[in-house]
Parts: sequence; C-alpha cells; structure tokens
Amino acid sequence: MSTLPRSFRHVRLVLAREKGAPQGDSHNGYDLLAPLDEENRLDPAEWKANRAACRVRRFQPGQADMIGLLRRKPGGSWFIDYKDGDDDDEAGYRLGEERFVAGEYVSIHDGDQMHTYQVLSVNRP
Repeated sequence: MSTLPRSFRHVRLVLAREKGAPQGDSHNGYDLLAPLDEENRLDPAEWKANRAACRVRRFQPGQADMIGLLRRKPGGSWFIDYKDGDDDDEAGYRLGEERFVAGEYVSIHDGDQMHTYQVLSVNRP
C-alpha cells in the first residue's frame, strides 16, 4: 500500500436510513480504496493511472463479502465491477459529483434498487 499515490483514501460507506432499516445499518456498506482530488471527489486522472488499485469491498450481514474494482464508463459515470460481464455491476448515482466527506451521502444502484449510504469515514490507507 505504500506505493499508492498520496491522493488515495479508504472510504467507508454504511447504509443510511431507509424503509426496512429505520436506523440505517453499519453492517451493510462498502469500503472503497480510491483517489480523491482536493475537493474530496473521485479523481479520474489518478484513477486512470492506478485502475487496478481502485478496489471495493461490499459487506452485508449474512453474506460473503464481494470484492470488485471501481470502474468508469466513457462519459464519466462510475460503477463497481465484481466479475466479467455486467450482470453484477453496481452503478453509482452521480459518484463523480459527490464529495467523499464524513457525514455526506451517496447512492448506489444495487440490482433493481437504489440505496443511500452515508460516508462514515475517509482516511489514508
């Protein structure tokens, strides 16, 4: 990990309040390892130079963790890619515009549902 650029951060997202989880759920979320710019947004240039290092771990109660890569489509939309093909991809809603700062919210489209996650922490790896 010491070879990663200084812009890389470990970002922890936890499920925010929603129907079925009125208090949210700190055991349901994502760990991202990704480069952030000075405004704490995803940095496309650093991502492009370090694609293989941009990892995602999805954790949920009662399920095995899923490990994937943070990817970017032509046009700028971000998504999580777990394995070859697009059947298991999860799209972020405007992730390129979101600020990854503790307390902020981001949305990720998981299968057929959109879920909102709160940024719990942002730290150097």
